[in-house]
Amino acid sequence: MIQALRAGGLFDGTRALGPGTVLVEDGRIKDVDVTGAQAPEGAETFDFGADAWILPGLIDTHVHLAFDASDDPVGHLSQSDDDSVLAGMRQAAGRALEAGVTTVRDLGDRDYLGLKLREEISTCPQAWPHIVAAGPPITSPGGHCHFLGSEVWGRDALVAAVRERHERGCDVVKVMASGGGMTPGTHMHLPQYQPEDLRAVVDEAHRLGMTAAAHVHSAEAIGQAMDAGFDTLEHLTFFTEHGPRPTSALVERITDSGTTVSLTVGSVPGGQLPASMADSWALLYPAWAQLHRAGVAITAGTDAGICPAKPHDVLPYAVAELAGPVGMAPKAALAAITSIAAAACGLAGVKGSLKAGADADLLVVGSNPLLDLTALHDVRSVYRAGHNIDPVGILCW
Repeated sequence: MIQALRAGGLFDGTRALGPGTVLVEDGRIKDVDVTGAQAPEGAETFDFGADAWILPGLIDTHVHLAFDASDDPVGHLSQSDDDSVLAGMRQAAGRALEAGVTTVRDLGDRDYLGLKLREEISTCPQAWPHIVAAGPPITSPGGHCHFLGSEVWGRDALVAAVRERHERGCDVVKVMASGGGMTPGTHMHLPQYQPEDLRAVVDEAHRLGMTAAAHVHSAEAIGQAMDAGFDTLEHLTFFTEHGPRPTSALVERITDSGTTVSLTVGSVPGGQLPASMADSWALLYPAWAQLHRAGVAITAGTDAGICPAKPHDVLPYAVAELAGPVGMAPKAALAAITSIAAAACGLAGVKGSLKAGADADLLVVGSNPLLDLTALHDVRSVYRAGHNIDPVGILCW
């Protein structure tokens, strides 16, 4: 049966369309009408009212469903068996969906549990977001997030790790190209691999039809990742041994590279980020704003799960940072978490758009988000694969 969803405004992932109707059939968008035409005969019509707006479902390009957004996500993960972790991942994914986040790119799990959850989703898509899965991130021995179980060294072993992920069904390869703050003994300002090793990973991922994402805090690692051809740069904090130090030369290189940048933005009100993170980000906003003004493709990758300030429904709060210190107009900020995010996930035209043929993953909010981005918190309805989700939770078995 065709569903006709009407609202006083539509945002199609790039622009406002005004009042209109989204026609949904078999989990996909059949048509988007802004002429005021009657719904097809026999269609089930839902009129959300003149104040409501329909958007594509939101997309978070960097989450960790296996982390529980506690004060000690790593400790809790290490003490939990796979069944317990998977149960927590279900809850995390469900929380994201209720906030209108219909696609997440999970850039690091343990034991390929993201693939197990994705398999469950295939039987009940309305229960959780679509998952773009990386599996365990590739890291150096003792490197950042080594506790997730994929320490790899040497070019042949790195290529084999990419092939394993492809054979298992991962969508994206995640590489820890620098150290990170959650792993004692690693350093955010130092690369973890040689440039030729990174190039081998990217070449193999692309040969197999996968995308590649680079965790890059180190300024040196940012340059290496661009040279290697990674599709997305995660975090982009320009770390040196003296802390974040963006340089005009490196910012210009990123601008010229055509690489998409996934910025780690978004925290819930009152949520306390680690002091080092909060202080660092304040130094980074001018460089990120410069990238935006230069036309670099930017998405919001919240790193959901890594601390209490970043629960798995945090993405709507990230838009305020994109529109505030990063300087995006509301339309650009919304595109960053819809159409641009879809492209970063390898899902351009499938997710993040209101157009015929796209998946019917939709968010209905109570007012115009182009006038006030806090409208994203006024969720009236969420559709996943054409199904209206139950806001108090769904049982599929």
